[in-house]
Amino acid sequence: MEKRNNLLLFILTIGVFGILNTEMGFIGILPDIAAYFDVSVATAGWLVSIFAIGVAISAPTMPLLFSGINRKNVMILVLSVFVVGNIISIFTSNFTVLLIARIIPALFHPVYVSLAFSAAADSVSKEEAPKAVSKIFIGVSAGMVVGVPIVSFIASVSNLQIAMAFFAVVNILVLIATLLFVPSMPVKEKISYGTQLNVLKKSITWLSILIVIFLNSAVFGVYSYLADYLQTVTNISPSITSVMLFIYGAANIIGNILAGRLLTINPIKTIVALPFLLGVVYIVQFFLGQLTLPMVMLILFWGILAGISANITQYVLITTAPEAPDFANGLYLSSANIGTTVGTAVGGLFISAMGTQYVVLVGILSVILSAIFIFFRHRKYSSK
Repeated sequence: MEKRNNLLLFILTIGVFGILNTEMGFIGILPDIAAYFDVSVATAGWLVSIFAIGVAISAPTMPLLFSGINRKNVMILVLSVFVVGNIISIFTSNFTVLLIARIIPALFHPVYVSLAFSAAADSVSKEEAPKAVSKIFIGVSAGMVVGVPIVSFIASVSNLQIAMAFFAVVNILVLIATLLFVPSMPVKEKISYGTQLNVLKKSITWLSILIVIFLNSAVFGVYSYLADYLQTVTNISPSITSVMLFIYGAANIIGNILAGRLLTINPIKTIVALPFLLGVVYIVQFFLGQLTLPMVMLILFWGILAGISANITQYVLITTAPEAPDFANGLYLSSANIGTTVGTAVGGLFISAMGTQYVVLVGILSVILSAIFIFFRHRKYSSK
């Protein structure tokens, strides 16, 4: 049983990596796409933006719609959609077709990721669920921050089509593994749509949503501009910047592993401590961001906290609505994408108005707001 669960978790983790890499990997090849399709880099950026918008829109509804269907069948469907989208992306020479090949998989993205979280939690005891979910977050982190430099490197040593083929290969391998090794997972007890939607009537659900939004804003509002920050404020070369981004990505994965243990041992202290620790990172970065060695140490610590944050935000929402896990995970994905979008937009405003050094202000403001909502959620949770 343990070996079967470990294999399931491994397949789900690689599956989530493939899904997230398809979403975020395009960041590393936007200049190549702009040149190949003869569009501006800003226009090519829509391939990332439209995917994020698709996820944010579909996340609350699509997992809900598929919640009563055999999980293995849903996995196969979603992975097949991604494989088809990947293959079209490789061979099309029309930018509009490429956009369509991005938006359709984006609508199914929350279904697989939400299901992966739920299936991982269900594969172990309730007490061990955070550890199982933390393994899935390794795939999330790898897809979001490790996949970008990998795809960028492939494009630099070969061409755009080979780089995009990487997305297809990963998803095809996961599809085959799912067909061969994932057991049938029929829904044991179908939860009505009404029961699932009822979680939106609880004030604690909305407090949890706000926590997810502001913690994601705190992390990604600053991280989105990290490369620019390192080159303009810290004054390091592009090659060293790539190394720093890899350090951040590896630290994310360490944070995922730590979060599973911390949330199992003492979830309340872990949740309460996070915004304060992130705030310390951003304050130190504001004053010492010009110095290379302090920035290396900060990025390592910050990356670990960001990995822990991803687990915490999912945990906050899923424990708010345990009666509707798939819907709660969908709400988490939508809230996380909204937080990323808001944080990135506000960070851009700070940069435009004050300069790159001041992008950390979006992180500081966001952690303050998240701490406030964590306080109110804890009071609400304690009074139950």
